[in-house]
Amino acid sequence: MDGQHRGSGRAGRPGLLTTTSAARGDLVAAVRRTLASGGDPVRAAGQQRYLRSEMPLRGFRLPELRAALRPVLDAHPVDDAGAWEATIRALWDEAGYREERHAAIALARHRPYRAWATDPATLPLYRHLVLTGAWWDLVDDVATHLLAPLLLAHPEVAAEVRAWAVDDDVWVRRAAILAQIGARGRTDTSLLTDCVEVNLLGSPHGREFFVRKAIGWALRDLARTDAAWVAAYVEALGDRLSPLSRREALKHLG
Repeated sequence: MDGQHRGSGRAGRPGLLTTTSAARGDLVAAVRRTLASGGDPVRAAGQQRYLRSEMPLRGFRLPELRAALRPVLDAHPVDDAGAWEATIRALWDEAGYREERHAAIALARHRPYRAWATDPATLPLYRHLVLTGAWWDLVDDVATHLLAPLLLAHPEVAAEVRAWAVDDDVWVRRAAILAQIGARGRTDTSLLTDCVEVNLLGSPHGREFFVRKAIGWALRDLARTDAAWVAAYVEALGDRLSPLSRREALKHLG
């Protein structure tokens, strides 16, 4: 289920990576040493079964993983956007353990690199992570912590998010639906409805569990700040909305 052999999909706008940029080998090595020195092999076996992962794990709990990675990232600052992207790709594409992919996301999210992470030029990178991650733990992290902040910073990329919502790949569609998680009062409801309605029952991926779940999650998240809008929208969709999506959307509305 790791999606390691999927293609990169349609070409997007050029990424940050230049021909002269190289991955920071010292940072990659430091991350791997840190991961190898921690974790729990017993927990790792259970996590691998739970995630149905072909790739092994080290057995970190997520808070432990973040705490272990933070000082490593701080101790190895990257001062070039191309090297930053190349290092993310090296950690991701050459990962021997699933936590190395989470480390790649942590590097992408690291506060000093926020300007690079929210640059529209990173969209091809994020698409690559979604396509090759191809499972909820990785895709959801990219969608909610990388794609979502980029969209808030650059609303003009909504056109590309709309294109993701009709992509042939189910995980790219899921990422588009989840791209406004956390936006609250800044949610673009026109974009949200466009992403939802091309994925309702009757659409090519409308019966996919992870699509139906994403629709419910996206609507439930918005309901925290605009319950009336969500209730009215769910009612308007009627039977086009799956029971799972409806149940998730209305979970906290009483």
